[in-house]
Amino acid sequence: MREKKEKLVVSFLTTTQAMAAEKYCLKNQIPGRIIPLPSEISAECGIAWCTEPEEEERIRQVINDGGIQAKGIHRVSLYS
Repeated sequence: MREKKEKLVVSFLTTTQAMAAEKYCLKNQIPGRIIPLPSEISAECGIAWCTEPEEEERIRQVINDGGIQAKGIHRVSLYS
């Protein structure tokens, strides 16, 4: 049986911002990937960036430095 694991999920207002975040995170070697927006989170854009919770400080820095407009940063239990 699969187990849920806590993940850090960044939601966005637009797909363009989500794609910019993906590019910027990969450039800055922050592990993660684009995922469908979990149903627990509400946002205008249907995709999100998912990474490990310990990356939160780096994600916040990347968002600020890159001028990326995130709607929110959430901790969500997801199936791995």
